Amino acid sequence: MANKTSITVAHGDGIGPEIMAATLHILQQAGAELDIETIEIGEKVYLAGINTGIAGSAWDSLRRTKVFLKAPITTPQGGGYKSLNVTVRKTLGLYANVRPCVSYHPFVETKHPVMDVVIVRENEEDVYGGIEHRQTDQVYQCLKLITRPGCEKIVRYAFEYARRNNRRKVTCFTKDNIMKLTDGLFHKVFDEIAPEYSDIENEHWIVDIGAAKLADTPEAFDVVVMPNLYGDILSDIAAQIAGSVGLAGSANIGESVSMFEAIHGSAPRRAGQNLANPTGLLLGSIMMLVHIGQTDIAERVHNAWLRTIEEGVHTYDIYSEGVSKEKVGTREFAEAVVKRLGHKPETLKAVAYKAVADDAAINKPYVYSHPKAVKETVGIDVFLHWTEGTANQLGEAIKRLEGDGVRLEMISNRGAKVWPDGHDETFCTDHWHCRFMAEAKGGTITHAQIISLLKRVADAGFDFIKTEHLCNFDGKAFYAFAQEQ
Repeated sequence: MANKTSITVAHGDGIGPEIMAATLHILQQAGAELDIETIEIGEKVYLAGINTGIAGSAWDSLRRTKVFLKAPITTPQGGGYKSLNVTVRKTLGLYANVRPCVSYHPFVETKHPVMDVVIVRENEEDVYGGIEHRQTDQVYQCLKLITRPGCEKIVRYAFEYARRNNRRKVTCFTKDNIMKLTDGLFHKVFDEIAPEYSDIENEHWIVDIGAAKLADTPEAFDVVVMPNLYGDILSDIAAQIAGSVGLAGSANIGESVSMFEAIHGSAPRRAGQNLANPTGLLLGSIMMLVHIGQTDIAERVHNAWLRTIEEGVHTYDIYSEGVSKEKVGTREFAEAVVKRLGHKPETLKAVAYKAVADDAAINKPYVYSHPKAVKETVGIDVFLHWTEGTANQLGEAIKRLEGDGVRLEMISNRGAKVWPDGHDETFCTDHWHCRFMAEAKGGTITHAQIISLLKRVADAGFDFIKTEHLCNFDGKAFYAFAQEQ
């Protein structure tokens, strides 16, 4: 008992209990040394009035064991329910989502027989902060937050993962030709860190053409690191073109706690029918075994699973006439894997794991070491809810509010400049962005000037709904310009 590793297990909803039972049976029969604590999460917890889907006692277990094997859950329909995955990831600092996407040709149908790509997805920030507002009758807003620490942690993890797993190249996907500050920071940090890993090739792609290349020629990639939203979308695409989303497991790595799961959902329509394929969760559990140092068991289970697949013992989702030999249910598939423990595949490539915890050397506590920049406030963006006329009429009215060292520079609508010298063809909504700058060239403005300006705006009868300070850091402007500004 002394050498067992404590883990927290959640059986989940829908097909979750069935595939968890199958997975734990295989791990037990393979000799995994696990001391299991079970927690309740998901639909029952939501419906009991806990809108996060996880009770306080469950957090205690996760902090105690630091390893979480989680089956899929169901989030009830309707508002007010927070994504449990996002809650766990952000609360416990699970900053790296690692999703291997591998093809198993010719035993699982795929258009990409030699695909072997690992998506490393930033897991905590980007638009997944869920910071959204309705600002006017017509306009809704979602804030995209990218931080330097978040970029540095995920980019370094991707390179360390590549080195640890004998990968040859790390590719970065961003959209920094449009989002020059947020995605621009991610790309900049990638370029800063890459030279530290001279043994690993590095490259950057704009995410749209990169995604097209990934879908068409995945063998051109090895490890791909990207911000949260792109990683979420493209890891599912990569898993599907490899063979099936149902075959993909994932790891969510934090500095102290890590979570392992299938990437698919709870599939309630398939629940209780002994149909579900447990592979996604099983492969996630193999990543868990590697993480906790039980690499010999991970290798034993993974190779038995590969042998099962190549011998044509398949669940309904990957069963194919002429390729598959036997269609089996969830329990029968688990028994087939157990029967092949100790065997290696003959056609598919056998796996071999290093006898070292995969993340022991990778996952070091982050220390922010950059000097504090000199910050100057040079202007203020004031956003208005306004429906009383044209852009030129708004410009004339707002310009009258200049003074006290502050001048109106421009007005935009949905990111396009509409005053001065706007175009009649530009479509405008009821959401207007008015940019005020310091009157003196190269000057700054104070909080007192901002407060005074907002009072003039309010006294003039305008409904201001948001402000953003415009700041220079170390003398360089760090705010976006409108089209044609």
